[in-house]
Amino acid sequence: MTYGMNKRVQRLREQSVKAIPRISLERALLVTEAYKKYSGKVSIPVLRALTFKYLCENKTICINDGELIVGERGPSPQATPNYPELCCHTLEDFEIMNNRKKISFKVDKEARRIQEEVIIPYWKGKSIRDLMFDQMTQEWKDCYEAGIFTEFMEQRSPGHTVEDGKIYKKGFLDFKKEIEEEIEKLDFINDFEAYDKQEQLKAMAISCDAIIIFAQRHAQKAEEMAKAELDPIRKKELKEIAEVCRYVPAHAPRTFRDALQMYWFVHLSIITELNTWDSFCPGKLDQHLYPFYKKELDEGSLTRDKAKELLECFWVKFNNQPAPPKVGITLEESATYTDFCNINIGGIAPDGSDGVNDVSYLLLEIIEDMRILQPSTNVQISRKNPDRFIIEAARVIREGMGFPSVFNTDAVVEELLRQGKTIEDARCGGTSGCVEVGCFGKEAYILTGYFNFVKVLEITINNGFDPRTGKKIGIETGDPTKFQNFDELIEAFRKQLHHFVDIKVRGNNVIERLYAKYMPATFMSIIIDDCIKKGRDYNAGGARYNSRYIQAVGIGSITDSLSTIKYHVFDKENLSFEKLMEILKADFEGYEKERLLFKNKTPKYGNDDDYADEIMLRIFNIGHDEINDRPTVNGGRYRIEMLPTTCHVYFGAVCGAMPDGRKAGLPLSEGISPVQGADKKGPTAVIKSASKMDHLKTGGTLLNQKFTPKIVEGEEGLENMKNLIRAYFRLDGHHVQFNIINGDILREAQKNPEKYDNLIVRVAGYSDYFNNLNKNLQDEIIQRTEHASF
Repeated sequence: MTYGMNKRVQRLREQSVKAIPRISLERALLVTEAYKKYSGKVSIPVLRALTFKYLCENKTICINDGELIVGERGPSPQATPNYPELCCHTLEDFEIMNNRKKISFKVDKEARRIQEEVIIPYWKGKSIRDLMFDQMTQEWKDCYEAGIFTEFMEQRSPGHTVEDGKIYKKGFLDFKKEIEEEIEKLDFINDFEAYDKQEQLKAMAISCDAIIIFAQRHAQKAEEMAKAELDPIRKKELKEIAEVCRYVPAHAPRTFRDALQMYWFVHLSIITELNTWDSFCPGKLDQHLYPFYKKELDEGSLTRDKAKELLECFWVKFNNQPAPPKVGITLEESATYTDFCNINIGGIAPDGSDGVNDVSYLLLEIIEDMRILQPSTNVQISRKNPDRFIIEAARVIREGMGFPSVFNTDAVVEELLRQGKTIEDARCGGTSGCVEVGCFGKEAYILTGYFNFVKVLEITINNGFDPRTGKKIGIETGDPTKFQNFDELIEAFRKQLHHFVDIKVRGNNVIERLYAKYMPATFMSIIIDDCIKKGRDYNAGGARYNSRYIQAVGIGSITDSLSTIKYHVFDKENLSFEKLMEILKADFEGYEKERLLFKNKTPKYGNDDDYADEIMLRIFNIGHDEINDRPTVNGGRYRIEMLPTTCHVYFGAVCGAMPDGRKAGLPLSEGISPVQGADKKGPTAVIKSASKMDHLKTGGTLLNQKFTPKIVEGEEGLENMKNLIRAYFRLDGHHVQFNIINGDILREAQKNPEKYDNLIVRVAGYSDYFNNLNKNLQDEIIQRTEHASF
């Protein structure tokens, strides 16, 4: 099926989706060479900048046949570098990557040889991962092993950086001039940090030179290709590519095409410098591009079809860059090739007015045309946006790819205001990664890891012990069989959560110090306010705002578990706590009657039932109060966020049987969605339950809903979806996304995967090919409640 793509885009798309992800050791070799050349001779910021420059000077320049937007992270599409200064993979890691059935990366013999003979000998004991684990306390390691929390920065660097539009108004010669002016202002007599600021600013200036060199090398390559090209049309295109690359990113873009190429060089530079989690994002792409689009359309130098072709070529570039390979727990928490680059569409303009424009609708059309995993996309919906925009977005969502997800712009702005941002900065912000909020171009809002609320409850009812590892990792909060009432259990949970959040934050402080000291992001710092002004790196608190998110997982599962305890043990008194513990220890073997009682005869979250929903709200408030506003070592604050990626599957695997009727090892609930199959009263009841949580106190929440295709058929189906979204957002819901698919198709795809190579489903804050998911995750998606009516 070709959808609306022209032949050029069809070829580029096919090349992208058919390319096999593989490990490229080129970057690792170049970084090692640079460190051997410069390490110990210059300051660490300058070392990192010279390393980035060395990469830009020496990495392979790839211009694919027929493309109009150029540049790859690796030497070819889907050739993925590794980052030994962050995580030096072992040969065993390479074997796992090469041989695993899902999310594999091919590793050839030469790559293995280089890793063994060159990379490992140099980086062993020096990588951030090695330094991190060496400095962690035993209690942190025990909690990490038990699955209380995960750590994002174990294999990837801090990310969640989003463009705010400045790169469309300035070139990197302009940025370099600003940096040099700040160096001139330094006061070496009275400012004791002046030397450190100088080194950071010098590093930023070197990084400006590096991206310009990178672009010039693309121009030179295109000119060489043009000389050898026999096709006059392609020869002309290559000369145009060379001309664009000679101009941007040194200078601010002049045209729509310049703007796309400018962004892409910046994107590649950030993900070449460091392996950021999540990937760099274009932010409000429609609003950034619209002035170029309108001007050229009015002049007659650009047509809508040409703009669409350029955008679709741009789309392919994202899909050519799979997330760099992960192993172990890092893979478990995010088992996907997706790099979480999320494009915001619609929402509001900087002055607070409707931000939807012609490019917004063009981007929706491109999502439907392209049907590829990357980039991720979302629509930002404000009360100021026209209903037509939601209807057109719903028309794309109805296609069943899970794209785009849907966000409440007005709630996002309110969330940012509550965090202390200015109204101007909040309006220019939005969402990235999965669902998290931040001020674009001005904030480092970094995810530090997932937190397993259900596991904390399991530790609580075992009085500080972990039944799986047999270790005492919690504090003694009392024998639950002696609790006189439900409030005593809730208080015990709160104390355990406080204990574990303390451990997590203490570990985070170590990691932030390591990145600030050893891994400055000298290029990324250039485009984030106020790193230049402060002379401070992005990884050291240089951004105007600094937020750290801890992502709570399993709110549906813990709510239903506590509902069972409150309802049956304390209220109805038809079950003793002793008997409950006996049932859970047996994993419900011989207790099927009780398991069904817990699952089917107990109030459940997601049904607009205040009994269960009030428990959810108590747990949410406890989590919020324990996490929010804790200080970070770099001058920021912690915030709670509610999303799992795929970690709800991993976290379920480390949890025993729980009182909600879930057997040991099965997935937990995902995001703020109800437990799979527990919501019986339709999607409206779900949004009413979910809205009882104060989303505005968070940094993001994730709600999945699954509909049969029949209920969104025709214009009436689109109207109903629009009304559901509007209703949820009037209740201050943060986000909602949809799987529009029949469960029978998913079950058939599980049995006959070869027939469903192109089946895309919404997983959590991203979409993925159903065949890329492991069976546990496939089963979890199948088991989600399938709503057949509104």
